[in-house]
Amino acid sequence: MARIPLNRAMIIGKELEYVSRAAKSGHIAGDGLFSRKCHALLEKRLGSKKMLLTHTCTAGLEMVALLCRLKPGDEVILPSFTFVSVANTFYIQGAQLVFVDIRPDTLNIDENKIEEAITKRTKIIVPMHYAGIGCEMDKITKIAKKHRVYVVEDAAHAVDAKYKSKYLGTIGDFGVFSFDETKNVSCGEGGALSINNAAFLERAEVLWRKGTDRSQFLQGKVDRYSWIDVGASYLPSDISAAFLCAQLEKMDTITKSRRKIFDKYMRALTPLADDGVLQLPQIPQHCSYNGSIFYIILKDGQLRDSLIEHLNSRGIAAAFHYVPLHLSPMGRLLGYREGLLPVTERISRRLLRLPIYCGLKGEHQLKVIASIYDFFN
Repeated sequence: MARIPLNRAMIIGKELEYVSRAAKSGHIAGDGLFSRKCHALLEKRLGSKKMLLTHTCTAGLEMVALLCRLKPGDEVILPSFTFVSVANTFYIQGAQLVFVDIRPDTLNIDENKIEEAITKRTKIIVPMHYAGIGCEMDKITKIAKKHRVYVVEDAAHAVDAKYKSKYLGTIGDFGVFSFDETKNVSCGEGGALSINNAAFLERAEVLWRKGTDRSQFLQGKVDRYSWIDVGASYLPSDISAAFLCAQLEKMDTITKSRRKIFDKYMRALTPLADDGVLQLPQIPQHCSYNGSIFYIILKDGQLRDSLIEHLNSRGIAAAFHYVPLHLSPMGRLLGYREGLLPVTERISRRLLRLPIYCGLKGEHQLKVIASIYDFFN
């Protein structure tokens, strides 16, 4: 039986041609021709002040921790319903993690619960745009400005999605993107850091170049480059950038394809939602989505697990998503316990993701939809 995967990386443009060109150029390390092309494409498309490719999205978060001079005892506010790398990055720096509950509609961090979590030690707020649907950034940035804390947008799901007229990842002080194989735009493993606060532009380049002033050297401003700050090897290879460049050139095609699949699920499953059988994604009118993830929320965890088993038996990959970080073994060591974030706990037990990727065949999507109806009938 042919299996319908949850996601699949696709060759959609000149990926192989560009990878070959990069390999033949003799420069396959970071910051080559295709790296620079990716920077230009992302900056022009998204309106970022400065975009820097990184070998993972996590690497972008590590740069943020250094740029914000995070130190032991500082607090970082984030949702528990997110990927573990976000928590790990800041925890490794000695920060205290402050988990805040999510909204029941968008599954994003509840902007109305952020301010009560802020203390004198709060340094960073991390709104994560779940499934490419924007957090309420106007209120979040207003709170951050009032308390003089940084906003770091986790836009791992959100490339090419908007909040009002602005692209997600370019609204806060920083934005991080993921280009791993499960994302809309991919190079296997990769990421990018958007620096939106002009005060960090120069230092970000130094950190990105292993703590050196090599950028100034390349511009002829100094006659040699030296170690001047902390930093690390955050650059991806130009082979990865070549693959990514071809995907970025097809961003319109990718987003259009994924939104078409997303919309078809919405139309087909609306009768079940109207009957109260399941809950569909909710997209605020002021948000533009990118079809990153399509999920449904069932009445309880047992029903969710049974539907996953039913779909899997028919060759359809379906899966839950994040296990709340505050209920993980590490979260419990940090003093969290069940009942503290009721919406997060309730949603995570009931959420199920359906296959969505550029290239998903129409007949395969119809099989997914028909299988869901068969389950409930």
